[in-house]
Amino acid sequence: MSSSSAPVVARERIALWRRPFRLIRDNSRAYVLIAAAAYGLVVVGFIIGMLFPELVAARAAALEADGTGALVRAIAASVPLFALVIFAVNLVRLSLATIVLPSMLIPFAGLALFAYWAVETGVTLVQTTPVGWVALIPHAVTLLIELQAYALLLLGVFLLGRNWIRPSGVGAATRRRGYVEGLKSIGLLALPAVALLVAGALWEAYSLRYLIAPLGRWLLGGAA
Repeated sequence: MSSSSAPVVARERIALWRRPFRLIRDNSRAYVLIAAAAYGLVVVGFIIGMLFPELVAARAAALEADGTGALVRAIAASVPLFALVIFAVNLVRLSLATIVLPSMLIPFAGLALFAYWAVETGVTLVQTTPVGWVALIPHAVTLLIELQAYALLLLGVFLLGRNWIRPSGVGAATRRRGYVEGLKSIGLLALPAVALLVAGALWEAYSLRYLIAPLGRWLLGGAA
């Protein structure tokens, strides 16, 4: 019997910081598939954007229309503020509003919503200028970090939906108990996910502020 089916009392003996990693190990197959899908869908969106430049232009126009572009330009000069805003957006709008909260109402809903976001993000990543392609180099590191955080939360909502629909898999007598066990899984996986979101926000803010210009001069010379 895997530890995901073990009594809650047995799991309580594991140190708090180790429990998320134990949970990932016990559900390693689901985690690998979810992480691969998260990265893969962004790549799919990127390929779509390369094939259909009009979609890239439409996304750029949409970001300007909803104020995202103006907000970034307004706060980019203050790296701590920029990092804080990035973290808040990634935590509230994507992690909570897109992945976690919908899945608490409808099983696995966050998986579908995230899939749409991932493809759309892939389209957005396609650049139209040399400087934009240079900026994509450090931003690719940001994407690797943040997608890893989202993969952890996606694993959490997958476990929530599975435990909710099939509570016997975690030794729960009722769907309500299975739902509670699923929420606990999300809570555990949120610990490393939030840490990754903090790291990603700091890297994105500092790299965009201080790395793009010298990298552009090095790669593009006078064109930067």
